Amino acid sequence: MHTVVERELETDLVLSPERSIPVPSRLTYRTADPYAVHLTFHVTSDRPVTWTFARDLLVEGVFRAAGAGDVRVYPGRDGGRSVVCLALSSPDGRALLRVPARVVSAWLERTLRAVPPGEEREWLALDEALKELLASGA
Repeated sequence: MHTVVERELETDLVLSPERSIPVPSRLTYRTADPYAVHLTFHVTSDRPVTWTFARDLLVEGVFRAAGAGDVRVYPGRDGGRSVVCLALSSPDGRALLRVPARVVSAWLERTLRAVPPGEEREWLALDEALKELLASGA
């Protein structure tokens, strides 16, 4: 049986050091895809945007700078509150987002209870998929 761990939240899209705007978002983790997390923006719009990246990257980024390239995650401060910063880069542009660290940490704890670190491979069902592939004659 597979589990989905979701959390609706507002991320702050940083426009400048003094200005940000809230963006409705959703964090999703599926035990059927145990290495990945999905962050969807504009969840209330007709065309939501989803970024998918390693759960380990987000876990590490809560404590220290992690990642290179398209997704970088690092801890920060926004006024008096702790935040997790996500720097996203694509051919279409770049975005810097801030999420309250307590929200991300609580959600990550739920994902880590669903699939503890080091047990992800057990959730992939590779043996079953290989058996199905061989049985079909492909």
